[in-house]
Amino acid sequence: MSHQPVIDGLEFARTGSKLHGAWPVAGFSRLRDALRTDEGTLQYDLRGVAQERGYPALHLKVSGALQLVCQRCLGALEFPLHIDVSLGLAETQAEIDAEPLAAEGPERIVAGAEMPVRDLVEDEVLLAIPLAPRHERCEGRDAGAASEERSPFASLRGLVGGTRH
Repeated sequence: MSHQPVIDGLEFARTGSKLHGAWPVAGFSRLRDALRTDEGTLQYDLRGVAQERGYPALHLKVSGALQLVCQRCLGALEFPLHIDVSLGLAETQAEIDAEPLAAEGPERIVAGAEMPVRDLVEDEVLLAIPLAPRHERCEGRDAGAASEERSPFASLRGLVGGTRH
């Protein structure tokens, strides 16, 4: 069984604690539907910051590569992952709701006494994946386009033509 760290968010930030490790991509259940394969490993580095822009915060870095499906050609698409995010902590949702939304500054989340680090990592990975991942230029797309322009039934012509009287 792999290590499943759980932190007290506010205490982790207040003490400037640090945690790092790696998990196989296959271990992220909510991520599976977005993947072509669940091969690979994601590395993470989490550190607490007592005060960042007036809030206790968590600074999270995640790196690795995901195997996604190109939505243009349906082929494999390697998506390099480099996440570097600060998460401002609040004691309650009401505390977050009481503040006006700001374009600048860290995203705010409710800190819990038992925050699974794997969930924090998975949340940020899910937010980093494009909704419709695509290659800049799909291999074989130009070669396939010429044959597609002929007719989608061109290969059937020989079968039908041989049985006509």
